[in-house]
Amino acid sequence: MPIFLILILPAYVLISTYLFIRGWQTFPSGKGFRLIYTILYWTTALSYLFNRIFEHALPSALTSVLTWIGTFWVAAFVYLFLAVLILDALRAANHFLPFFPGFVTENYARAKYVTTGIIFGAVVLTLIGGYINARTLRVTELEISINKQAGELKNLNIVVVADTHIGTIVGSSWVKQIVDKINALSPDIVLLPGDILDNREELLVQKGIGEELRRIQARYGVFAALGNHEYICCGGEGAIRYLTERNITVLRDQSIKIDDSFFLVGRDDYSMERWAGRKRKDLKDLMEGIDSQFPIILLDHQPYNLHEAAENGVDLQVSGHTHCGQFWPFNYIVEALFELAWGYKRTGDTHYYVTNGAAVWGPPVRVGSRPEIVFIRLNFE
Repeated sequence: MPIFLILILPAYVLISTYLFIRGWQTFPSGKGFRLIYTILYWTTALSYLFNRIFEHALPSALTSVLTWIGTFWVAAFVYLFLAVLILDALRAANHFLPFFPGFVTENYARAKYVTTGIIFGAVVLTLIGGYINARTLRVTELEISINKQAGELKNLNIVVVADTHIGTIVGSSWVKQIVDKINALSPDIVLLPGDILDNREELLVQKGIGEELRRIQARYGVFAALGNHEYICCGGEGAIRYLTERNITVLRDQSIKIDDSFFLVGRDDYSMERWAGRKRKDLKDLMEGIDSQFPIILLDHQPYNLHEAAENGVDLQVSGHTHCGQFWPFNYIVEALFELAWGYKRTGDTHYYVTNGAAVWGPPVRVGSRPEIVFIRLNFE
């Protein structure tokens, strides 16, 4: 919260004010247009912030409405800002080197209204398309061979699902869609590498949002590692309790041998020290006591320091967190921050897959990336 207040909030207020002024200038004075615009604009722009500050004191139905309005606005805010910024850059350039055509300069007022309409329409269409895209879940299939024996197993069908962010936005119908997709693949094991939840445990229980998780069917069960949002929303412990009660085994800096065939290792989240005040275990320590002759699969939510898995004999690491930026142009920032922002990579004998997530965080919008669940057929040789 301090970082948000110090850095993000002032920037948000400044940019919101900039957009408000530019919008204000498009409306004629008189007839109440500017008053109506002012009320609608600031009600929408401040809805998410107001909800986050006062959500504990507001009725549940009102917080849901404010959340939906506010999160859609965040996506609109990004694209409106980009559009207005580009437009103002063109206007500045035209001031020094005129290039606007005559139909713009001869009737500037009309051109202003038309431009505003085009920008508004384009943003609305982007949000609609982004919402449809966010709800259109695909299955990404991958086949990987590991040069190890796994007891009697010759192959293992794994479904990886990260970043569902179950809560007000990703509600029961969305979770049902995800669970149906998982079960249709008849997995041997389901792995959830973090950011499964996005609301407080009591709210999820009250609304029954995550009950669909109980329906996941897999031969060896469902296993999860914590992500940063399990700490943000539930303090870690609440998330573990909630998931465990829904037949999901949470590996918190733990390893488990399954069917005397392979090891599964779950790391606590990279941000654990920030949120819980203690450090997670080093991967080297987690690997102690693990027989490396067997295949080793690692769940680690944030794909930082990928070299650690290769250095410690991990055969397959699955991660999430990045959302591949979720919507353009944030994918470029994510790609700059992470060695592997999305997809498959191999280093030596270690395989990596970073999924871009099965749902969304914040705005129910995806532009330039699609939600996925990952089906990995792991062959043992």
